[in-house]
Amino acid sequence: MTTAAIIVAAGRGTRAGGDVPKQWQLLAGRPVLAHTIDAFRGHVDRIVLVIHPDDRPRAAGFDLHMVSGGATRAESVRNALTALEGTGVTRVLIHDGARPLVPVPVIAEVLKALDQSVGAAPALPVTDALWRGGAQVEGTANRDGLWRAQTPQGFRFDAILAAHRAHPGHAADDVEVARWAGHSVAIVPGDEDNLKLTFAADFARAEAILKGRGMDIRLGNGFDVHAFTEGDGCWLCGVKVPHGRALLGHSDADVGMHALTDAIYGALAEGDIGVHFPPSDPQWKGAASHIFLRHAMDRVAARGYRLANCDVTLICERPKVGPHQAAMRAALAGIMGVDASRISVKATTSERLGFTGREEGIAALATCALVRA
Repeated sequence: MTTAAIIVAAGRGTRAGGDVPKQWQLLAGRPVLAHTIDAFRGHVDRIVLVIHPDDRPRAAGFDLHMVSGGATRAESVRNALTALEGTGVTRVLIHDGARPLVPVPVIAEVLKALDQSVGAAPALPVTDALWRGGAQVEGTANRDGLWRAQTPQGFRFDAILAAHRAHPGHAADDVEVARWAGHSVAIVPGDEDNLKLTFAADFARAEAILKGRGMDIRLGNGFDVHAFTEGDGCWLCGVKVPHGRALLGHSDADVGMHALTDAIYGALAEGDIGVHFPPSDPQWKGAASHIFLRHAMDRVAARGYRLANCDVTLICERPKVGPHQAAMRAALAGIMGVDASRISVKATTSERLGFTGREEGIAALATCALVRA
């Protein structure tokens, strides 16, 4: 499955005050929209930013696919969905640009719910008493079964694209569009931190939330070794490198990917590959190592972290790694759902010393840094 995030940021946000629209005002020294975009990096395959045409110069530094917004929110979303048509996207998350503090677990729960439902969205139950009236209370309303809607609102791509194209016009949000088309939408737990910046006072609250979160940095390292056996090439960091021999292992013996996977599990203090995929279990015999690495990255997302960077060193005399480094970085980036700029792959020899020097096998060392801010 391929997942895209549409971040809707074409509004003018006049109720927040200020000289620029609220999504471009500073929050902890950075534009609100920068925080919003960061929340989705590493958790989706691509991000589409919907902006007002006047804001293109402000958005130039984000290096994202940008779409011009329409006269209404629904039109803005429809423009972004149309831009994604034919790109292979199967799931889409639609998020308010003015919700910069969406926690990673909320994103993860929406995506998980899409396995069973056409749509899913986070919400919080209404707990306050509800009144009707103007200057005075004129009546009360029953709060049972009422929810405070949040974003991201997630959908299966083809369904929400068709719904938006058929919808007659204005809608409060994308859940309304989906339900108008007859689709079910699951409710997943929202979060109080996932506030929408609407008024000037909301910025102070958001600043306090950011300060309370602080920054949690975790480091992990991994090491792995595989011996040579008969074969016609070695799987190294997701690329089959031509060679007169292969690597021996219970799975596909991708020594670089195994070391990196263990580094990630180590940073999370969740053991190693053997804990999650026991070699005693026959279902993992000959398994592709991307299964292990993807699982490790899913654990990163579930725990609310993102990958800051990782570094893999392959230790061998042969095969030569240099000509394949770019392909290895690209392969790992695709599996991990991060930009290749966060991944380093390099190689060294052991100066003909030890088992690697005798060309009996290959060793790999990996380090990674995870960040939760």
